[in-house]
Amino acid sequence: MIEIVAAGGWLMAPIILCAIVAMGIILERHWTLAEKRVIPKDLTSQVWVWVRRNELDQSQIQTLHQGSPLGQILAAGLLNRDRDRAVMKDSVEDTGRHVVHELERYLDTLGTIAAISPLLGLLGTVIGMVKVFAAITTHGVGNPTVLAGGIAEALITTAAGLTVAIPTLIGYRYYRNHIDSLVVDMEKEAIKLVEALHRRQANNSTSSKISNPDVVS
Repeated sequence: MIEIVAAGGWLMAPIILCAIVAMGIILERHWTLAEKRVIPKDLTSQVWVWVRRNELDQSQIQTLHQGSPLGQILAAGLLNRDRDRAVMKDSVEDTGRHVVHELERYLDTLGTIAAISPLLGLLGTVIGMVKVFAAITTHGVGNPTVLAGGIAEALITTAAGLTVAIPTLIGYRYYRNHIDSLVVDMEKEAIKLVEALHRRQANNSTSSKISNPDVVS
């Protein structure tokens, strides 16, 4: 393996660096974007139970905010649960944009690696072929050993670049689609909570008017 890397020339160093970075990002995103971490099971139902029982306080909302990306969005709605539906919805949407930005962290880097890795391999191919033609100019074509170094460098860097780019591109596309799916699910959960809070607020307002008829003009 060391001999193959050495035969590929100096461009193997950035290609290997790209491979290490891409692998690190893929493993980190695999851990961070696990569905159970982003959208804990039955979290919205549990939050609604707390609301119905009037068990929510500032510390509990802060814990919810720090617990998961979905928790951040739900906490934004809960902080504005006594305000109009439009205010609740706007706060949820604003927080959702920040959450999506965090979910997409490092994906641009992953996409960049997928794009530049084959280009590095292509550059290695060009350099290797330049060496081949330089050897032909100097020594002619009678000695294949002289040509072997440039040809090996050209083929090895091309293969290395593609070997890094293909799984990196697969990982990039997969996590893009996975994040889109998570965002849709979080939107559903957030809307569910906002609608429930709005109905509760409307019911409380109606009950208040019924119990205090003098308030109604």
